[in-house]
Amino acid sequence: MKTFNDTLLRAALGERTEYTPVWYMRQAGRSQPEYRKIKEKYSLEEITHQPELCAYVTKLPVDNYNVDAAILYKDIVTPLPGIGVDVKIKAGVGPVISNPIRTVEDVEKLGEFNAKEHTPFVLETIKLLTEEQLNVPLIGFAGAPFTLASYMIEGGPSRNYNKTKSFMVTYPKAWFALMDKLADMIIADVTAQIEAGAKAIQVFDSWVGALNVEDYRVFIKPVMTRIFAELRKENVPLIQFGVGASHLINEWNDLPIDVVGLDWRMPIKKARELGVTKAVQGNLDPSLLLADWSVIEQRTKAIIDQGLEIPGHIFNLGHGVFPEVSPDVLKRLTTLIHEYSREQVSKNEL
Repeated sequence: MKTFNDTLLRAALGERTEYTPVWYMRQAGRSQPEYRKIKEKYSLEEITHQPELCAYVTKLPVDNYNVDAAILYKDIVTPLPGIGVDVKIKAGVGPVISNPIRTVEDVEKLGEFNAKEHTPFVLETIKLLTEEQLNVPLIGFAGAPFTLASYMIEGGPSRNYNKTKSFMVTYPKAWFALMDKLADMIIADVTAQIEAGAKAIQVFDSWVGALNVEDYRVFIKPVMTRIFAELRKENVPLIQFGVGASHLINEWNDLPIDVVGLDWRMPIKKARELGVTKAVQGNLDPSLLLADWSVIEQRTKAIIDQGLEIPGHIFNLGHGVFPEVSPDVLKRLTTLIHEYSREQVSKNEL
């Protein structure tokens, strides 16, 4: 029986750990040659529907990089077909929806999500990983309501979210009805992931940075509070993350979560100065993974130093791994994070 490494879970709860734990967003796939070979034959949707293959892809970075957690391989739109959204993930484009939301009637047509009925393959993958294969926590995840709604209203990826934001302020009744539908789906989806064996949850509000603080408070924060309050009952660490959303970190610090995810725009030290009291996750700029090793090392050590000032830091990138990143760099980076942080912790204890 392998020893279970719970370092990340303890850090997420704000405990002092022997070293800084690390995982990377989009670590499963993207730049790994083994994954690319699989992708020549299967699409993302086809991989997620084959639990043994999906478990293999999820576990690959743990084996290759020695990270402290696995992140389930799937997409934030995976549960949407269960409530009646006709979504396809198109290579090079992303999620494309053929029945976008335009009216309150469109919202009312959305059904109820049942994980055992709609995504049994996800639950089977989680069980395979947590019961038989992993010696680190599996992070389950979901997309947040604003980010999912942006795809559903725009019909696909967007640069400005013009349709989404105008729908939000023009049809608030329809908007809040949509938020409630998505919240119910997210709670059911994530609860099932936890029951299947996920040991932590990250909610990706990838595009919510498009909103200002006032609109976030009115149109988003109530539904996020409801979601996290429900998930809090499951007693696993909860992480909130978004891109370009540094202006919202104090709003997130108010939510019933454990970890505030930071992108590369917000230094950990600055987040602490602004009043973030929860554990933090982040936040090396992923673009720097193409830089000289001396730059990567310098920036990484600076992030670790800031993270160690207050207990509760999980090292991550400020966004996801992209295809051009060398797996060797990620492996070397993980070793650096573990060794340097362990040295600093030991020094501080003397």
